[in-house]
Amino acid sequence: MSSPAKENVPAYGDAEKGTLEVISTSKATSDFPDDEKKDITAVAVNPADHLLSLKKESQPSTKPTPKPKKQVSNWIKFKIWFNTYRKFFCLTFGLNMIGLGLAASGHFPYAVKYSGAMVVGNFNFAILMRNEIFGRILYWFVNTFFAKWTPLWWRLGCTSVLQHLGGIHSGCALSGVLWLLLKVINNFRHHDVNHDAVLVMGVVTNLAVMVSALSAFPWVRNTHHNVFERHHRFVGWIGLLFTWAFVILGDTYNPDTRTWNLSGVHLVRQQDFWFTCGMTVFIALPWICVREVPVDVELPSPKVAIVRFRRGMQQGLLGRISRSSIMEYHAFGIISEGTHAKYHYMICGVQGDFTRSLVNDPPKTLWTRELKFAGVSNTSALYRRGIRICTGTGLGAALSTCLQSPYWYLIWIGSDQEKTFGPTISSLIHRHIGPERLLLWDSKKRGGRPDTMKILKEVYHYWGAEVVFITSNYIGNSEIMEGCKEAGIPAFGTLWDF
Repeated sequence: MSSPAKENVPAYGDAEKGTLEVISTSKATSDFPDDEKKDITAVAVNPADHLLSLKKESQPSTKPTPKPKKQVSNWIKFKIWFNTYRKFFCLTFGLNMIGLGLAASGHFPYAVKYSGAMVVGNFNFAILMRNEIFGRILYWFVNTFFAKWTPLWWRLGCTSVLQHLGGIHSGCALSGVLWLLLKVINNFRHHDVNHDAVLVMGVVTNLAVMVSALSAFPWVRNTHHNVFERHHRFVGWIGLLFTWAFVILGDTYNPDTRTWNLSGVHLVRQQDFWFTCGMTVFIALPWICVREVPVDVELPSPKVAIVRFRRGMQQGLLGRISRSSIMEYHAFGIISEGTHAKYHYMICGVQGDFTRSLVNDPPKTLWTRELKFAGVSNTSALYRRGIRICTGTGLGAALSTCLQSPYWYLIWIGSDQEKTFGPTISSLIHRHIGPERLLLWDSKKRGGRPDTMKILKEVYHYWGAEVVFITSNYIGNSEIMEGCKEAGIPAFGTLWDF
C-alpha cells in the first residue's frame, strides 16, 4: 500500500496511460475455441443498468471540467502509510535494537558470546523473506488452506502479511548490519587478544554489507535502479564471501589461548556456520532457475513492447527478465490464460533504458528465472469475488486474474488503449471477459479521466466484491487507496517501499 502522494508528480505519466479502445464485448461464449471456454457465472443483473450513470458521464467533451481534489484526513493517510510493511519493520528492528542495547550494556551475555550468530541469523532471515521459492510455498499454503471459507478479516490479513514480507527483510537486514558493527567494535576493544586477520576481515565485511544495505534505501532504489541492483547484488555477493571468511576465522581462532583450532568438527558445531550455510543456499537457489529463452516481441506502439514467452502460467505471478544472465533484471506482471495455454505475455512500457531497448532493438531471446515469483494478485483465490482496477501498463499485473477467474471484475483506465497495446492484449480481454465484469475507460474518447472512486464504489456494490486490488502509478495508487480506506472498502495497492 502506498504513501501519501508527492507534489509536482504527474497523475499519470506516459508509460502509465492505458491504451485500449472501448469495443463491444458481447461476443458469445459459444464462439470461443473449446480450450478457451470459461464457466462464467454472471450476476442476474443487466450490466447496462449498473453502468448507466457511468455512460451518461462518458460522452466526449473538448475540455473536461477539473474536479477539485477531495481532502483526506491525516488519520486516513497515516493508516495507509503505517502499513503492514512498516509494522513488520518496526517489530523486527525494534526487538533487535532492544537486544542490541542490552548486549552493549552488558545485560545480554548470550548475544555477546554468540554475536556472530546474531549477525548472520538476521541476514539469514532477511534473505529468506526475499527468496522466490519460499515465497511461492507461503502463497501456495495460504491459497490452499484458507481460500473462501475463513472469515474475511483473516483472508485480508493473510494477503497483507504476504504482500508486506519485505518489512521483515528490511528490518532484519538493517539489524544484522548493526549487530555486525557491535561485533567488530567489541573485537577492537579486545584487539590485544584478537588476531589481526579477524580484525581486518571484520572491517571489510562491515563495509561491504553497509554498502549493500545503503544501496537498497528507497531513494536510491526508486531513482537509480541500476545503481541499486549492481551494488545490492554484487557488493552483497562480495559481502557473503567476506562473511564466510569472517565466520571461519572467528570460529577457528581462540582468543583465550591465542591459537587456531583447525578442527572441522569444532567449526560445524557453531551456530553462525550453519546460518551462513542457509544464507548461501537461499541466495543461490533462485539463480539455479535462470535460463535464456526464445521470445517474440510485438510493437503495437513506440510506448509499449508486448513480449511473448512459451508455456502458460497460473495467475498472479511476476517474472524477471534481462538481456544478460546476471545483470539488470526487471520485473513485470505476467499475462496468461492459464497453465494450459501455449504462451504467456509481459507488457513492458517504455520508462527507462532497458524497456526502451526492447522497442528500439527487439531481442530474439531474453534471460529469465523460470520459477516466477508471486504477487498480491496470487491471493485472489482467497476471495469469493473481487475487483482488479488498473491504469495503463498496470494491466500486465492485473489481467491474468480476470482471465482465469470468472469471479473477478476488471476496470482498466487509460488513453488510446488499443492503438498502444495492440490486438493481442485486446483479443485476450474480449475473448475471456464478458461485459458483465468489464469496464474499459478510454480517457481520450471520453474526454478525460473518470471519477475513479465513483466508478469503484458502484462496481463494488454491484459485483458484491470482498476486496479491491490496485495497480497504478504513485499518484493514482495513493488516490484510490485513500478513497477506499475512507469508504471502508478493503483494498491493496502497489508497493513503493519494498
